[in-house]
Amino acid sequence: METEEQRSLRADARQNEDRLLQAATAAFQREGADTSMKAIAKAAGVGIATLYRRFPTREQLIEAVYRSATERLADSADELLATLPPEQALRQWLDLFLYMLTKTGMSEALPTILARRDGLRLHSRELLRNAVGTLLDAAAGVLRSDVSADDVMMAIGGVALVAAHEHDRDLAVRLADLLMDGLRPT
Repeated sequence: METEEQRSLRADARQNEDRLLQAATAAFQREGADTSMKAIAKAAGVGIATLYRRFPTREQLIEAVYRSATERLADSADELLATLPPEQALRQWLDLFLYMLTKTGMSEALPTILARRDGLRLHSRELLRNAVGTLLDAAAGVLRSDVSADDVMMAIGGVALVAAHEHDRDLAVRLADLLMDGLRPT
């Protein structure tokens, strides 16, 4: 889902932005949110002035990385449903969600950004709620019917927070499995 601002970028500027977002994502995963902005620009193959022209602050770059990842995650629901049974698609989507939120640096930096930018928080929540709703609708008859997309979002958000706090990817997987068990009818 492109924003109006993204559509209006010249092709070369758009390519630079895409490379910056890819480089920043990789750097945040490796080194956390405090990684060098100069190193991100270098990895993207652009000058530091290009980075700062597009993302004047580190927080704006982190926000853009988060927005891009959220949009890709939301779009993945339909892609997963095209290749997997609905229950497996939901479980795979939960793994993708956890991976996105437990990236080193992202989980530490995002609470501040999301608290300050209600539009981003609401936009992200709506995209992800719709994706979970799509997955739950597809799994009708297989999973419990009394669970809403909001319920699943709150549960997996809690799993992500606990796992990030504990720095334990295996814990996230176990808790996501427990969530899936709770979604099955008894």
